[in-house]
Amino acid sequence: MSKKYTVILCLLLCLLLCSLVSCDLVPSISIGNTPTSSTTSTPNDQGTPQLNTWYKGASGVEVRYEDWKSPGNNEDTVTIVRFDLRHIKLSVAYQPSQPLLMSDWMRQEHATAIINGGYFDDQNNATALTVANGQSFGTSYNGFGGMLSVDAQGNISLRSLHEQPYDPNNEQLQQATQSSPMLVVNGKATQFNADAGGSRRSVVAIDKQGRLLLIVSPSMAFSLGELEDLLVSSDLSIDRALNLDGGASTGLYVNSGSQQVAIDSVAKLPIVVIVRTK
Repeated sequence: MSKKYTVILCLLLCLLLCSLVSCDLVPSISIGNTPTSSTTSTPNDQGTPQLNTWYKGASGVEVRYEDWKSPGNNEDTVTIVRFDLRHIKLSVAYQPSQPLLMSDWMRQEHATAIINGGYFDDQNNATALTVANGQSFGTSYNGFGGMLSVDAQGNISLRSLHEQPYDPNNEQLQQATQSSPMLVVNGKATQFNADAGGSRRSVVAIDKQGRLLLIVSPSMAFSLGELEDLLVSSDLSIDRALNLDGGASTGLYVNSGSQQVAIDSVAKLPIVVIVRTK
C-alpha cells in the first residue's frame, strides 16, 4: 500500500474512534478474560449508586442509599451509614464561639464520618446537655428527648431520657449530645407533638444487632411523623432512633475507603458528632 493511502486510512480510523468515544460506544476491553471499562457501579464514582445495596468502606463501615416515600407521596433518597461499634470511636465536638459548616468541620477533623448534633440557640449555645472530651455544657433534658453518649470505658449508647434519665452523680460521660424527640424506642414508634411540615432530617439510631446508624434525608420531604413511620417500616431493624437538629443544620460527610458522602449543612454548626475508625 502506498504511503498516501496509509495516511488516509489512519485518518479515517482516528475519525471513527473519536465518533465512538463521543457517542459513549467504546466497548469494554477484556484483559485476561476480565471485562474492563471506564465506569463501575460503586457509589464513589460519578454515576448514580444502586439503591438498597450496602457498599463497604473501611472495616466496620457500610453506606446505603434508599428511596423512601411516605403515604402522603413525599419522597427522598435517604443516605444511611452503618457502623460496627467494635471498629469505631465516637466523639462530640462543641465550639459555640466558632461554628462551622459541615464541610469545614470535615476539613478540620479529617474524620471517617461527621453528622450534625443536637439543637442550639441564636448564640450557638447548646440547648441541652453536651459533653465534649469530658467537659460538660448545658443542662440535661428532663423527662423527654434522648441522648447519644460515650462513657468512661468507651461504650457507645443511645437512650430515651424519659425511660432512663441522665444522672450526673453516677455517670461519668466523656461524650454526649442530647436532642428530641426520640422517634423509635424498642422498635416501636413513639408519641410526640411536632410540626407536620417537611424538612431536612438527621437521625442517629441503633439497630437490633447493636450497630450505629447515621441517617439523613437531605430534601425538605418528610415530617417527623412520616419519618418515624418510615424508620419503623424499613428493613433497617431499628431498635432506637433519635431525631437530631434538622433543617438548615442537617449535614453528613463520609470518607471511608471507596465510600464518599458529602451533604453540607446550610447553617454553621457549633455541635457535631464525629466517628473515626480504630
